[in-house]
Amino acid sequence: MFGLSQKQVEQKLASFQDPCLNTNYIVSKAIRKIEITVELLSVEIELGYPLAGIRADIEQALTTLLEPIAGDRKVRVQVSWNIKAQKPQKELPSLSNVKNVIAVASCKGGVGKSTTAVNLALALSAEGASVGILDADIYGPSQAMLLGVDNKTRPEPYDDKCWRPIRAHGIQAMSMAFLLEDNDAPMVWRGPMVSGALQQLITQTKWHDLDYLIIDMPPGTGDIQLTLSQKIPVTGSVIVTTPQDIALLDARKGIEMFRKVEIPVLGIVENMSVHICSQCGHSEPIFGQGGGAGIAEKYDTRLLGQLPLSMTIRERSDSGTPILVTDPDGEISQIYRSVARNLSAVLSQRAAAGTGAFPKITIDDN
Repeated sequence: MFGLSQKQVEQKLASFQDPCLNTNYIVSKAIRKIEITVELLSVEIELGYPLAGIRADIEQALTTLLEPIAGDRKVRVQVSWNIKAQKPQKELPSLSNVKNVIAVASCKGGVGKSTTAVNLALALSAEGASVGILDADIYGPSQAMLLGVDNKTRPEPYDDKCWRPIRAHGIQAMSMAFLLEDNDAPMVWRGPMVSGALQQLITQTKWHDLDYLIIDMPPGTGDIQLTLSQKIPVTGSVIVTTPQDIALLDARKGIEMFRKVEIPVLGIVENMSVHICSQCGHSEPIFGQGGGAGIAEKYDTRLLGQLPLSMTIRERSDSGTPILVTDPDGEISQIYRSVARNLSAVLSQRAAAGTGAFPKITIDDN
């Protein structure tokens, strides 16, 4: 048996870098408690983002890291998370029962933004967060179809002014499609009517204790985007693009738009990064490569992940059973979960800046 100090434990912990935060737990002030007794070395770590998919791996890695300095002591590492609210743009008041609002945008149609948005929502839920999704595309809502919600389903009233969100696959959802009698009829509305409808959808939905509300934005930089930036408390945004140059042009517009309205861009998701042949499994970057990484570097943001152009994603989405539901442990689902962890980790660093507390240290050699 040999003595063990707090400094030794911290030095060891400092050598481990969190896979999503890209820093160690000393710098990120994630160490909640260190306890050293004759028989036990216990470390409790509390992170600001959900990580159910990799928690066991991190606990095992840290246990293995600490064992050489623990002597005859048993090593116990516990990793948990506590998702906090981030301040929205321009000090707008937060939505009731919603900690963080994340806008998923592309500013261009056809890049798979809605499919990405719903799978990110499901991935965050799988990682251990309470999640809702709002379809902000008033003219062409698609989340009802993607979530497999029957077109006759209507939200239940909460009171005279609010609706209860629809629940599907473990997440809460609201869309204009849930309120229309005829989903095949076009929405022939002017901009102010659309903006008013969006505000009603968000503020008059009785969300239930959400860690994250994902907003599936329509393409463009018009009335809906302006309403979102002026009226809705958004804590971060994600840009979805494909590698091809024409999509990257619009992705740049999206980044600039969010910066002008003081909404932080958490990162870039590159969709359709490579095509995977359903027959032989061969992959090929048919839309080019490196575009997502390049734009992330140019605008000093993060490439959150790259999704393949896969027929499976399309088939599952069209059937209303997204791939996170039908194949939660599959390779593609794991990519979505990695993207979800990365974006929530980036957001947690913004929320936790300057607010970390010192860990509780207990040393007992008796």
